[in-house]
Amino acid sequence: MSIDVNNESGTEVDEQAILDIARYALARMRIHPLSELSVIVVDDDAMEQLHVQWMDLPGPTDVMSFPMDELRPPMKDDEEPPQGLLGDIVLCPEVAKKQGAEAPTEHSMDEELQLLTVHGVLHLLGYDHEEPDEKAEMFGLQAAIVDGWRAEKGIEGPSPAPTVS
Repeated sequence: MSIDVNNESGTEVDEQAILDIARYALARMRIHPLSELSVIVVDDDAMEQLHVQWMDLPGPTDVMSFPMDELRPPMKDDEEPPQGLLGDIVLCPEVAKKQGAEAPTEHSMDEELQLLTVHGVLHLLGYDHEEPDEKAEMFGLQAAIVDGWRAEKGIEGPSPAPTVS
């Protein structure tokens, strides 16, 4: 799996954890091991520009996903996953810090960025949360991936509750 993490935000973030959880999520979703992903960490101003340009919404947001190839997880166990370029995930640590502090289970900026990384991966794979049943599926899968990664890493305590909308 080729994953690049590029921190352009000026904020110190745990880039290794972002890389690790992205790799874990893609493996768990059975994405081809030669597929490529880019994660970019930006400041509030850059995220706001992207949010306005691509979503026509004001202010910065927590995570945005820009898919490239139409990759999907294999539907059957014996099905070979396609190889390709997944796309870009853009994260904003300033928004993540605020969301983590305001979450029902308060957590750190880095924990929120890990959750948002998984959220971004799922969006790249075609998951969405516009409808209640889609939201239940996506957020359930997101929680399972974060919990699995945390267990594998030996991280104790509750996983961050989803704060993305």
